[in-house]
Amino acid sequence: MNLEDLQTLAANIRSEVGKAVHGQDAVINQLLISLFARGHCLLEGPPGTAKTLLAQSMATTFKLDFKRIQFTPDLMPGDVIGANIFDFNTSKFNLIKGPIFTDILLTDEINRAPPKTQAALLQVMNERTVTIDGTNHSVGDPFFVIATQNPIEHQGTYPLPEAQLDRFLFKLVLDFPDRDAELEILRRHANQPLEHEARKAGLKAVASKAKIKEGQALVDGIRLDEKILTYVLDLVRATRQDNSITHGASTRAADALCGAVRATAALQGRDYAIPDDVKGLFRASMRHRIVLSPSAEIEGSTPDDVLDQLLNQVEAPR
Repeated sequence: MNLEDLQTLAANIRSEVGKAVHGQDAVINQLLISLFARGHCLLEGPPGTAKTLLAQSMATTFKLDFKRIQFTPDLMPGDVIGANIFDFNTSKFNLIKGPIFTDILLTDEINRAPPKTQAALLQVMNERTVTIDGTNHSVGDPFFVIATQNPIEHQGTYPLPEAQLDRFLFKLVLDFPDRDAELEILRRHANQPLEHEARKAGLKAVASKAKIKEGQALVDGIRLDEKILTYVLDLVRATRQDNSITHGASTRAADALCGAVRATAALQGRDYAIPDDVKGLFRASMRHRIVLSPSAEIEGSTPDDVLDQLLNQVEAPR
């Protein structure tokens, strides 16, 4: 696979997902960047913004295994990763694998599960391995987690800890589409059956596991110039020195941003990165990794506001 082949593959995926999800082109593109950068995505938005449909449609376009977990307060870690169950017929323990053993995992409303269940994802999202009763089990490659959460409801939810948030390459914020896009959605649905599955009718699988892995290998071959690396580092270090931020981004965040920049360059048909690649991904890759100071929150600042200020303050390479 070459860069042109990767662009064609990405265009086919966007086209298929666009049949089911309209008005979220930027989010679809960032999901693709995350996939080819071997990252994970957290989708946040109010109910009815097609978060779950977007994840399901993405999975439909891939010839990959897909599983979904609906996170609830009574969900246990064993329900996610699996467990060794004793078989009385054979007098042996057999491993019953949980839904985490898949290629694409949708964790719906992840913040509704208690912290001990959320923690079941920590190892596998970072290492692609699950430890059950002292034995490591690989979940395979590729492994892509798409999590959703609703920012409006707080009753019965458990905020994700910083260690969990740091496992996500991007936090993508979905809002309601503009009027024209919303009207187009209603037009499309007016000609479809009312059942939910009709929303995904006609979607075709256009990307095999082999093609996805070839694309990821191509991204692995993209190298970043020293100026781009320095620019990423200066931006991340600036999050640790700004008075509006109590806790800044980690070294892992800088490394993750570099990976996303490499994927962006490849998807745009380039074997080199430019400063605009970094600028375009900075907010999505950092908004969930910083903690605002109380004074900034009182003033009504958002993580995106503060990150935009840093982009204006840190000089980009020429």
